Amino acid sequence: MTGARDIARRIDAEAMLRETCAWAAVNSGTGNLPGLAEVAGLLADAFAALPGEITLVEPMPVVAIDAAGQEVAREHGRHLVLRVRPEAERRVLLTGHMDTVYPADHPFQRVTPIDSEAIGGPGTADMKGGLSVMLRALIAFEQTTDASRLGYDVMINSDEETGSLSSAAIIAELAEGKYAALTYEPSALPDGTLAHARGGTGNYSVTIRGRSAHAGRNPHEGRNAIVAAAELVLRLTRLEAEDITVNPARIDGGSANNVVPDLAVLRFNIRPRTTAATARFEGQFADLCAEIEDLREVAISRHGGVTRPPKPVDAAAQKLFDLVRDCGSELGQTIGWQPSGGVCDGNNIAACGVPVVDTMGVRGGAIHSPQEYLIVPSLAERAALSALVLTRLASGEEL
Repeated sequence: MTGARDIARRIDAEAMLRETCAWAAVNSGTGNLPGLAEVAGLLADAFAALPGEITLVEPMPVVAIDAAGQEVAREHGRHLVLRVRPEAERRVLLTGHMDTVYPADHPFQRVTPIDSEAIGGPGTADMKGGLSVMLRALIAFEQTTDASRLGYDVMINSDEETGSLSSAAIIAELAEGKYAALTYEPSALPDGTLAHARGGTGNYSVTIRGRSAHAGRNPHEGRNAIVAAAELVLRLTRLEAEDITVNPARIDGGSANNVVPDLAVLRFNIRPRTTAATARFEGQFADLCAEIEDLREVAISRHGGVTRPPKPVDAAAQKLFDLVRDCGSELGQTIGWQPSGGVCDGNNIAACGVPVVDTMGVRGGAIHSPQEYLIVPSLAERAALSALVLTRLASGEEL
């Protein structure tokens, strides 16, 4: 069996830093389709160092509700998929994302040094550094004697930052039959702590249609959609409990001050911690909408729902966490974990019944902000960690 030291020596830290900086220098905000296409090409060239076949998969159709309450199509970039040894008896899934939260016109565009061990830049931690960790771990793993015993699929999507709506079906397809999964989000804390159990998330758009009227001459003939939306907001917040939060985020609608508004679009987010909380909320939400329709004489249509289910940690998933911890110990790394309120593609993978550790990426911090940074030594550290985990899984480690 290949040892930890042998694996660590196979990691090219300088190459990792170069490719991370090169990938981060290309803006790939989720809505920047040309930027995503450029990054997808760079990634396809880099991952061609691995055996298997690379394909760029078209995104699934996605619709959203605009401020006028109409369905509109949302375009996304293509997703990269690599399949290696599909015939292997034991196969795993590795996932990451090429998109960032920074649109093409965002001022945060450049990679700059912070100090001797850190760089700042868009996506350096979340997660172009993580993509380098994945790539270099796989390159090192392919040089081990047991590599031929383990097959894997790699999926790098273009829409994780907005919920993976155009890639969720691909994730589910690739997760089917997998023994385990690793996802390359940055660590939960700069010290390398992993995210353990996660809550879920759901985004909703509620279109409320009333009846317009003159606010002075005949207001009684109108049906105020803004008032109905406000009432719905207040009632939704009363559904909060220990296992779920509700965040009303925005109301669009209305026109002139002397017109009873006939349209409102309410947007809100929920964070259920359990599947039971999700099911309970859906029933309560449907009842609320029906009650307000009757009370305010408006028509309500709903769009959206829970797109990332809660991610508990079952016995098999805990064994995978334990394996990561033990591999870290062999490499001189201390690996711990803690629950997280955030969500990622690990939620989707766990919902398919596959054990997953979803913060195998770099150490860093301040993600989703212009202060985002990457701790450079963590590139090689985390690549060695993943390579050793894959080696143990290939050698027959049971979960």
